[in-house]
Amino acid sequence: MSKKSKEHGAPATSSAQPPAGAIGTRGRTAAKSSLFGRVMLQRGLRSTAKAALTIAVAVAALLGIFLAGNRGRSSIGSDAYAYAVADPGPGAVAPPLRLAATDGGAFDLAAQRGKTVLLFFQEGLSCQPCWDQIKAIEDNPAPFRSLGIDVVVSITSNPIDLLKQKVADDRITTPVLADPDLVVSKTYGANQYGMMGTATNGHSFVVVGPDGVIRWRADYGGPPNYTMYVPVDRLLADLRAGLNIQDGSHDRSR
Repeated sequence: MSKKSKEHGAPATSSAQPPAGAIGTRGRTAAKSSLFGRVMLQRGLRSTAKAALTIAVAVAALLGIFLAGNRGRSSIGSDAYAYAVADPGPGAVAPPLRLAATDGGAFDLAAQRGKTVLLFFQEGLSCQPCWDQIKAIEDNPAPFRSLGIDVVVSITSNPIDLLKQKVADDRITTPVLADPDLVVSKTYGANQYGMMGTATNGHSFVVVGPDGVIRWRADYGGPPNYTMYVPVDRLLADLRAGLNIQDGSHDRSR
């Protein structure tokens, strides 16, 4: 056979084809990548499930707190000045109340037997509308007297020295009582209606009769409106309705 014939024999193996070993390595790499992806996907799904479970537990806990906190409460009205009625409510004996007052000394509710007392639990120095509320009541004493209210006091959680400065600045004559640890406020449940959670009082009114029994209560400060000021005409109307006074007269035997 000639040299030329040898050159035109069976073609040589192409250099473009990868060796058999290279194909095996590539296959194993792809398989590992696929397995890694599945593992990461499973981990992601497990993390998502755990997060969803955590959120569900948190929501359930908050709902439980809300329902527990609202147990025993009722609500009156559906407008911007609707209010709740918490415990202790009408018919219950008013819890003891003795606190330092801005007019000097201490105010003791027990010493007010024979008088009808309006307690106004409010948020304090951070709530100017609350102080405007006190001024509005001071500026309209006659309608409250016509409903049998003899004494009005306000209770908040600020220190007595700061409260004395505030009433002097605003020229408020109503006694304001200091309850810095909310000891008394908590017994009345008044700190359940504040904008700051339970750290301060909300905007609650409690009428204690001459016999020491609660005759009317309105907690205006709760959600969704977080009311911090009630027009005097509306407050008087709610008082009148709550005390069942139709003609502006009052019966101290009730």
